[in-house]
Amino acid sequence: MAEKLRIAVILSSLVAATGWADVLSPAAIATPAQPQWSELTVEQKVVLAPLGYDWDAMDYPRRKKWLGITRRFFTMMPEEQRRIQGQMQNWGQLTPEQRRVARENFLAANKLPVDKKQELRQKWEEYSSLPEEEKERLKQEAARMPAAKAGPASGAPGTLKPSPPPLLPPGGHPPAPTTTPGALPANATEAKD
Repeated sequence: MAEKLRIAVILSSLVAATGWADVLSPAAIATPAQPQWSELTVEQKVVLAPLGYDWDAMDYPRRKKWLGITRRFFTMMPEEQRRIQGQMQNWGQLTPEQRRVARENFLAANKLPVDKKQELRQKWEEYSSLPEEEKERLKQEAARMPAAKAGPASGAPGTLKPSPPPLLPPGGHPPAPTTTPGALPANATEAKD
């Protein structure tokens, strides 16, 4: 009887262990290393030029995504090519904080119900069709609003966060950090003895 009980405990442990084993999802599998900017082909560099400044700092999954776009780029219609490159230029002009907010908004928008997505799409189309002067007036009006009146509480489910204002001029890139060999960056603090 004790032997049967011992075997039952061992078998149930094996069943439980195999049932609870973690199965790697595609997202959990590491993306292999992607090429540095200097390793890209001329065609890839032409397509990805707006992202060139940030390329080597990008994580591998993002590089892989953009390289996938370069493979499809030359099969796209010219207006689609212009749209994609315009989006790359806009993305390249965003600060890291603005990119983070954009990613959060994208994820939040994908979680919205279909009717809310359609409502947002309709509002965006209405806004997009406004004259530039009206858009500018609305931006200034929104900037004057206190945060509490601007919309739902930050972090509420299904709400999108406003992007921080751009810190760079259109078409501008942040200056490359310049340090002399052996010098500490300006924001580094000296170690205490």
